Amino acid sequence: MSQPGVDAAAKAAHKAVIPYSPGKHIYPAIDAAQGDVAAALKQARKEHKRVILDFGADWCGDCQVLDIYFHQSPNEEIVDKHFIEVKVNIGRMDANLDLAHKYGVPVHGVPALAVLRPDGSVVVSQDKEFSDMRYMQSSSLTTFLNKWKR
Repeated sequence: MSQPGVDAAAKAAHKAVIPYSPGKHIYPAIDAAQGDVAAALKQARKEHKRVILDFGADWCGDCQVLDIYFHQSPNEEIVDKHFIEVKVNIGRMDANLDLAHKYGVPVHGVPALAVLRPDGSVVVSQDKEFSDMRYMQSSSLTTFLNKWKR
């Protein structure tokens, strides 16, 4: 069964839907995560927004594509209006797993996202929905963001 939103032809050809730079530095230091999440929750309470946690790593091509899509229209505008985004570096699938567990993200594949209310409670957590992001369109992220915004 195919994954919703995946361009089957692109995946079969092992050709990403959008060019990306493997290894581009987009995730903060591993030890920044706890403080970044705490700061985001504080900001979310002040601004009445939700927090979106993006669990991933610089080595992950799908994470690189997701980052590109986060900065494209209309996704960037949706995030700016409704979310505080936090990138959580999972190292080689061996770091910040305590945060992933806390927010119900199994991290069997990355990127993996969780959406939190300003009080830190989980709205939704997912694991492999975007693990084939290289073969997905930006609209897949748009659908997710629109579904879980306030």
